[in-house]
Amino acid sequence: MSAVSLSQIVKRFGDYTAVHQMSLEIEEGSFVTLLGPSGCGKTTTLRMIAGLLDPTQGDITIKGRRVNDVPIHKRNLGLVFQNYALFPHKTVAENVAFGLNYRDVAKDEVKRRVAAALELVQLPELGARYPKELSGGQQQRIALARAIVIEPDVLLLDEPLSALDANLREDMRVELKRIQQSIGVTTVFVTHDQTEALAMSDQIIVMSEGRVEQVGAPEDVYNTPATEFVARFLGASNLLDARCTESAPGRVLLDLPGFPRIDIPKERAPRVSGPGPVRLVIRAEKLHLKAPGSPAEGMLSVDAVVGNVDYQGQSARYFVRVGDHQMQAVNMIEDHPFAEGERVTLQFRAKDCAALPVESRP
Repeated sequence: MSAVSLSQIVKRFGDYTAVHQMSLEIEEGSFVTLLGPSGCGKTTTLRMIAGLLDPTQGDITIKGRRVNDVPIHKRNLGLVFQNYALFPHKTVAENVAFGLNYRDVAKDEVKRRVAAALELVQLPELGARYPKELSGGQQQRIALARAIVIEPDVLLLDEPLSALDANLREDMRVELKRIQQSIGVTTVFVTHDQTEALAMSDQIIVMSEGRVEQVGAPEDVYNTPATEFVARFLGASNLLDARCTESAPGRVLLDLPGFPRIDIPKERAPRVSGPGPVRLVIRAEKLHLKAPGSPAEGMLSVDAVVGNVDYQGQSARYFVRVGDHQMQAVNMIEDHPFAEGERVTLQFRAKDCAALPVESRP
């Protein structure tokens, strides 16, 4: 039985449709991320699961129970929002205990569970403090402790890391995943940050304009995008017009002017069914810039000229021209970055490429 099931969910606000015919199964104990740009419908979907919004049509099921008409306080859900929503006049312990006080839990049990929750988020000594005395990262942990202390069926997280600075976000990303795994709670996480989604998720649901573009494990979604939107949104990609000359069991052959023939594994082009125009997808970090004439065993090679160089410290993002094609490559810097105008050899492996049918173009 799925922990959360959405069946043909639609959400309209007047004439505007925010979510279109969305169906989804979220497995018990999994960490699932709704990923997409602002306005794609991910937060609307989360709020419908929570009971903060009613779906226009379709059914929402939690632990096998249809909850369309069940109010939020009877769904046994833990929620953490962007602003944490801590009560400033209550202590940390009182904030964490808030949900338990409405569940007729005995005082001794409340005290025990609050202490356990604070221990889990590694802030056991802060129970007597007030939110204003805490850092942003500490407030985020307290909001998480308040959400999990009720032992929810599902934990819902709406961009909870967005208010933190970059370094703290990385630390909390690791910490949040550790806590989720330690208690095994089914978690639905909303973010527009692809790095967070890739690092934390068991499954990613990529959304655009209220529709699901792709559902899959992080590696599958990243390496084998189902649509051009996914290829462009998740990571830095090169999308080039090519032609499939053969689609056989286990392989797809592509021709691209100025490139050697590209022999792609069929699993990297599952939607390419036969000869015709396609879109070749090559991730920027899979393109390697080398000095002209460098050995290329097992690699395909083309001549290129370096354009703009975006220096990033340990790595650089290069914009290079290959014939009529403008491409980008992200490489670690060994001694010094290649310079603008420098001639280089661009190397890549066919198995690192993917292909999409042209009709997938938005």
